Amino acid sequence: MTESSDSVSVDMGSFLLAGKDHVVKTSYGSLSVAVFGDYDKPALITYPDLALNYVSCFQGLFCCPEAFSLLLQNFCIYHISPPGHELGASVAGPDEPSLSVDDLANQIAEILDYFRVGKVMCLGVTAGAYILTLFAIKYSKRVMGLILVSPLCKAPSWTEWLYNKVMSNLLYMCGMCGLVKELLVMRYFSKEVCGSADVPESDIIRSCRRLLGERQSSNVHRFLDAINRRPDITQGLRKLQCRSLIFVGENSPFHHEALHMMLKLDRRISALVEVQACGSMVTEEQPDAMLIPLEYFLIGYGFYKPSQFNIYCMKPSQSFIANLQDDVTIAMVHRFGIEDPDYARSLSNVGD
Repeated sequence: MTESSDSVSVDMGSFLLAGKDHVVKTSYGSLSVAVFGDYDKPALITYPDLALNYVSCFQGLFCCPEAFSLLLQNFCIYHISPPGHELGASVAGPDEPSLSVDDLANQIAEILDYFRVGKVMCLGVTAGAYILTLFAIKYSKRVMGLILVSPLCKAPSWTEWLYNKVMSNLLYMCGMCGLVKELLVMRYFSKEVCGSADVPESDIIRSCRRLLGERQSSNVHRFLDAINRRPDITQGLRKLQCRSLIFVGENSPFHHEALHMMLKLDRRISALVEVQACGSMVTEEQPDAMLIPLEYFLIGYGFYKPSQFNIYCMKPSQSFIANLQDDVTIAMVHRFGIEDPDYARSLSNVGD
């Protein structure tokens, strides 16, 4: 990897394999963290959805050249895997206690202490988005911003609870069988990429099934149990002072959760991007749809694209900010399906 103050030149395929893996011991057990980039840069932490790790949940986003360069230029990336979800994980021992969502959030604080990291940007998907939101509520001074993909914030509905219970029983009795994989794929993706009798399933679905086959079913069962016992954190959302950017696929089973969450957040510092014809895992199914919103969200913190993409790292003028606000509002409304232009406009308030 080569880097200069003017541009970023990297081989993405090599970079995705070049992270340094750490096993961090916490009060709640050991956790695997893969670190990519310059430790001196601001930290971005990621947390994946159920049964996934950073390879299966964020590879699509980080293989998108412009998003990859934007994030690598500005952050040191800490990919946190849920307990037992890392590559090559062993089966959790019978003496290891089951963790609650509060325990998982507290683990993150201990991980940041281990790496001597202060404030972080957070990027999470569905269950991972819930854990990071809970972390932001409990440790508000340690979070500079939230980027949430198809997030959860309420306790499970009866439908979700039953769905998860069926999956939990299957994991216990049959392991990571074909039916469990099918239920998880339905959780992650839209029908457009899952295929049909006439249309073969896409490469990302086949890759996802293969990666799910590498998970230890008992470890997935433990994380699922924690998520299925999660409390409603709606009231805590009102206390959040950090900026929040929410992505949700219009075909996500958690679409209503994202809308509910947006209603409870401070709309002056939060924005919703609804991605059309997409399921929950926007990071894999339509990562390109995240680029423009991410750009303008990060500009609000003084983070910029590398100059190789013709964006110069200088403080924008007021006229530039005004044009930027108009451009991103139009892009959000027409390209990404935001129903309320005010949401798009809130994202473009980069001069605040």
